[in-house]
Amino acid sequence: MSEDLLALSRQVGAALAERGAWVCAAESCTGGLVLSTLTDCAGSSAYVQGGIVTYSNDAKMRFLKVRAATLIEQGAVSQATAAEMARGARSLFDVDYALSVTGIAGPGGGSADKPVGLTYIGLAGPKDLLRVERYVWVGDRAENKLASAAAALRLLLGALEA
Repeated sequence: MSEDLLALSRQVGAALAERGAWVCAAESCTGGLVLSTLTDCAGSSAYVQGGIVTYSNDAKMRFLKVRAATLIEQGAVSQATAAEMARGARSLFDVDYALSVTGIAGPGGGSADKPVGLTYIGLAGPKDLLRVERYVWVGDRAENKLASAAAALRLLLGALEA
């Protein structure tokens, strides 16, 4: 992990701990990297509740309650799916904040409408907080996964500092 990502993870952890808040993550294309990054910091058991990797559509529907209609109409890599993943994870883990990541890490799997690197990152939180950010990364698979994990942590840090 890069020093920048570790520093960002420490900032997020400190902000969560300071507020007594808990976080979880529902990840697809990052394969657990967001939570791995958070738990690289000592003391993370004070604010990380857990996480789930829902790589298949079936897993997204079964564990996170993503609607079949959302997946059929908009696809697994979409703003709506990221939002439903975040809401579903927050409910599943009963936490203050839930992150979600769904995307096309590459090198294959892209299309004209949904290119390699397209990623949606969601955040669900208190007071009906729901944000989804869209990115199109231009790196290789590992770089895209790292960029997505960092963007998820920045999204959460921004909400915590607001």
